[in-house]
Amino acid sequence: MDHDSRTKKKKFLGILFECCNVYRRIYLNKDGNAYEGRCPRCSREVRVLIGPGGTDQRFFRAH
Repeated sequence: MDHDSRTKKKKFLGILFECCNVYRRIYLNKDGNAYEGRCPRCSREVRVLIGPGGTDQRFFRAH
């Protein structure tokens, strides 16, 4: 692992999956247009789109 790959941080959002009361990070997708992930217990999917007029909030609840 070189220095550049260690210093690059993956962009993420913190999500509280209320379905199972579990916190998890979801990461920016390969296209860079949304954050995507799944609940680690029930596999419910969540997708947070990136667009104009959005928010700079980093933590959310998924219902």
